[in-house]
Amino acid sequence: MRKEFLLEWRQRYALNGMLLYIVGAVFVCYLSFNARRNLLTPIVWNTLFWIILLFSAINAIAKSFVQERAGRMLYYYTLASPQQIIIAKILYNTVLMLVLAGLGFGVYAFVLGNPVNDIPLYIAALVLGAIGFAGSLTLIAGIASKAENSATLMAILSFPVVLPLLLMLLRVSKNALDGLDRSVSLDEVSILLAIDAIVLALSWMLFPFLWRS
Repeated sequence: MRKEFLLEWRQRYALNGMLLYIVGAVFVCYLSFNARRNLLTPIVWNTLFWIILLFSAINAIAKSFVQERAGRMLYYYTLASPQQIIIAKILYNTVLMLVLAGLGFGVYAFVLGNPVNDIPLYIAALVLGAIGFAGSLTLIAGIASKAENSATLMAILSFPVVLPLLLMLLRVSKNALDGLDRSVSLDEVSILLAIDAIVLALSWMLFPFLWRS
């Protein structure tokens, strides 16, 4: 993790690029809906935010293994176990996603207003979404890095994996928007926790086989 943070601090590729992407996307949404405020309903507000966050996650995490050269990967092979490598990258990407989600939500709510009635539940959805995106997309980035056109392959592989996670996040965040009782969201939150746990377990078990290849 220390290596990942040092590289990010030196290059500032993911953070600066994604912050620019989020601010630009929010500004475009503001220009699009500023003339017709009645079109920006809470459902549209929520959907646009998760679309922005999803593409930010894909672009930020896609470089997890693509930027690692073969010689460096061989050097890592002599230093650490595959479980340490994948867990470190997932933790780093989780921190990165939490920062992007927090800043993105702040900018988005400041520019386009904040219709959320249950802020703690919405923040919980952001945390669970950041963990889920980081875990699933990091493992997919590792798989895609073994192919030549890794960016295209990652986009194709990530869609069926991220889709159920995104559907649950939309449901929980919609309940938070409407201010419904939190007991209504228990099933969706449980499913999100289960998805995050399954992704982490699969990463722990399957990455060693990918590492040996």
